Parts: sequence; C-alpha cells; structure tokens
Amino acid sequence: MKPMILSKNRAANMASMTSHSFLILLLLPLLITADKCNKDDKRALISIKSAFNNAYHFASWTSTSACCDWYGVECDPGVPGNSDGSRVTGLYVITDSNVTGPIPPAVGDLPFLTSLRFHKLPNLTGNIPSSITRLTRLSILLLSWNSLSGPIPSFLSQIPSLTDIDLSFNKFSGSIPPELAKLPSIQQFDFSRNRLTGSIPAEFGNFPKSSPPNLFLSHNSLSGDLPVSLGVPEWGRIDLSRNNLTGDASFLFGAGKSTRTIDLSRNEFAFDLSRVTFPVNSTVVDLNHNKLTGSIPAQINQVDPTYFPVFNVSYNRLCGEIPAGPITAMFGVDSYFHNKCLCGSPLPPCK
Repeated sequence: MKPMILSKNRAANMASMTSHSFLILLLLPLLITADKCNKDDKRALISIKSAFNNAYHFASWTSTSACCDWYGVECDPGVPGNSDGSRVTGLYVITDSNVTGPIPPAVGDLPFLTSLRFHKLPNLTGNIPSSITRLTRLSILLLSWNSLSGPIPSFLSQIPSLTDIDLSFNKFSGSIPPELAKLPSIQQFDFSRNRLTGSIPAEFGNFPKSSPPNLFLSHNSLSGDLPVSLGVPEWGRIDLSRNNLTGDASFLFGAGKSTRTIDLSRNEFAFDLSRVTFPVNSTVVDLNHNKLTGSIPAQINQVDPTYFPVFNVSYNRLCGEIPAGPITAMFGVDSYFHNKCLCGSPLPPCK
C-alpha cells in the first residue's frame, strides 16, 4: 500500500507544479508589461493626460497597462545605463479637438524624449513652456497646425540636439530670435503661417555655408531689407514668400550654389534680375509679385531641366525678350505676364 501512497503524493505534487507553471505562464505577460515602462516616465505621461482632461486621444493610457503600449508613445528599451524599464523617446498627440489648454510643463519630465509632436490640435493654446529646455536629447519639435501664441522663445537655443523645429500654422507673434542661429545641428526651421514681425536676423547668415537649415518663413508679416549675410549660406530650400520684405535679394542666387528652392514671391523686393545667375540645380524659382527690374538672364536656360516645376516672374517690372531655351519654353504665359515690357514667346512677339 505504501507505494500507492507515494504514487498519489507524486501525482498531487505534479498536479500542483503544473498548476503553478500554468499560473506563471498566465502572469508572465503582466510581469513583462510591468517592466516595459519606466515609472517616472509613466508618472509624467499621466500628468500630461490629466492636464488635457483625459481627452479621447488618451483612452489607452490606463494605470494597468505599460506606457510603452499607449497610443502616441514610443519607447527605447536599449537606453544606455538604464535598468528601470524602457524610456519614452517619442510623444505624439495628433488630430483631436478635445485636447484643450496649454502644453503641460510635464513634457519636460521625459528626459529621454527625442521627438515631440503636437499636430492639428485646434484648441491647443498658450506659449511653449520653458520646461522643454530640460529635454536635452530632443531632436524633433513639431508643434504645427495648433493655436499656440506668444513669441517664439529664444530658450529653444538651449537644446543643442534640435535638428527640426516646425511651428507652422499657429499664432506666434513677435520677432525671430537671433539666438536660434546657435543651434549646432539644426536642419530645418518652419515658422510659416504665423504672425511674425520684424526682420530676419543677420545671425542666420552664420550657419555653415554648405549645410544651412532649410528656412520656411512664408505667410508672416516680416519686413525690412534682407541682411547681406544671408547670401553666404547655400540654402537648400528658402521660402520667404508672402511677407513685406524689401530691397535686394539677388545675393541669394548664384550658379555655383547648391540651392534648389528659392521662393521670394509676394514681397516688395526690388533688384535688377539681369545681374542674377541661377543655381544650376534649381527646382523652384518663384519671384512673382515683386518690383524686379531688368530682363531675364539667358543663363536660366543652363539650369538642369529634369526637375524644374516652378519658374515664375509674373507681376514685376521686367523688360526685354524672354531668352529662348529649354527652361523658358517649359512655362506658359502665367509665368511671365503682367510685366512692364517683357516680350517674346510665350508672350506676344517683341516689336
């Protein structure tokens, strides 16, 4: 009988072990989930959710789930020296009219954040909080299509890791901080469609000649002459359209420059276009609605025609015959009309 008792005990032990193993397997995902999210990052995110009154965007942000699984949150488990859960590296709050109020200061409590994107939040208001300067790893700051206001803060220059600042389609006012020229890694500024005033800082001419950032400043109320220093960098793309800028901008051009896009349209620029040579790799040259004089240089036809979708000199004070060639022939009347005495195909023949 004794072997029978041992057999029953052994069976009971095996059943117990199987039950425990099954329980561990059930709990294992929860244990892994608990380790996936750094507790300090989670606390900061909960604070952000609370500041936005638990808007629908944050429906997945629950205390029982790992913040790295939340909608709009990205994490990196491989942060060097980190052993306390994955760190939050990306935060995206996009397209939700129920997100109301200012940007919470708690965004500065995510020290490993490299990308912050608040986009198409029509009721996101107020200034950019100074706590953002604590994000010393931040590369991309995208706060576009919102209702943010106040000045563009000069303290953004205190985040040397920034490569892309997009503040377009907001209500920012005041002047462009010259301190932003100190950002060592910046690749793009987009301040278009705001309410900016004043002149473009001369310090923006201090960017590296061969690798300045793309510069988008269109649809503002900027005024004054362009600083001559802006002729030093070879801007990849520069858009100053729809402002109140004046004077000479011819120094932005040059056949040897690598500039591809120059949009100066709808300003008050006044210079002799005859003196200009166009970058040979141009893809966009838009000069319409200014006060340009002189004639169109024949050198325009030396530009690579492969990718050149926009050339527009309409609504200026140009004269002379449009030089015949592969580039000028690509564009119709709309690119040339409303000038003082410009003539030749596709306009009427010169007399």
